[in-house]
Amino acid sequence: MTDTVTRTATTWFITGAATGFGRAFADYALAQGYNVVATARRTERLADLAARAPDQVLNLPLDVTDPAAGEAAVAAAVARFGAIDVLLNNAGYGTVGAVEETPEAELRAQMETNFFGAVAMIRAVLPGMRGRRAGAIVNMSSLGGQLSFGGFGAYSASKFALEGLSEALAQEVAPFGLKVLIVEPGAFRTDFAGGALRQMPELAAYRDIVGGTRDFARAMHGTQQGDPAKAARAIDEALHAASTPLRLQLGADAVDMVRAHAEGLLADLKTWETVARATTVDAQA
Repeated sequence: MTDTVTRTATTWFITGAATGFGRAFADYALAQGYNVVATARRTERLADLAARAPDQVLNLPLDVTDPAAGEAAVAAAVARFGAIDVLLNNAGYGTVGAVEETPEAELRAQMETNFFGAVAMIRAVLPGMRGRRAGAIVNMSSLGGQLSFGGFGAYSASKFALEGLSEALAQEVAPFGLKVLIVEPGAFRTDFAGGALRQMPELAAYRDIVGGTRDFARAMHGTQQGDPAKAARAIDEALHAASTPLRLQLGADAVDMVRAHAEGLLADLKTWETVARATTVDAQA
């Protein structure tokens, strides 16, 4: 695919741009003079973006679980702005419930949006980025993509999967000059704990085990310490760095918890290293 439009600015393609991180990314990009392709299931929630900067904004309807719709949106973005410089895979939602409380249909739906939806968008933008040998893919993971808690199994499964794919993808596309950035936010003041969080049916057996997670998720809505606008700035800074990190934790809570988790992994590795190394095949006499 070749560019057919004279390009005058960086173009960000944002999924889930109606609220939360997605809206913060769009606001930030516009302030920087970037072009913005803002997508959401309901485009009426994006109308103010186009009204504010009609020459910089293209609003498109998009359900990321429909690969054909993703390809059509990417084609429309390229036709309008010439190319996509940054894909921000932001669309997603959370689920709260013990593994046994989570119906298979809900688990599959979580994976369809948070994992397969992101993969579909990656596949849609890669041919153009590879052809230009320029571009970046930003996959919005979570603190829950590095570690998990009782009650967040389904959500973390989707983010763990996205991170595993992203780590391999980064190695695959680096020879083409492309960047991959995994973002791991802690608690930010978005709609994640509000309308974007699905509560699974409760089983009495897990009330005392997962109940605290449910209460925490409900109570944190609107009180999170993370500022989405500052997250947008941090992501842009990482993308412009001479050495963009593979993973970027955002928020003091993410930094502290990921560090503690990593230290725990290293401690277990050291404790069990002798046992682990003793599993090699014995040398033949």
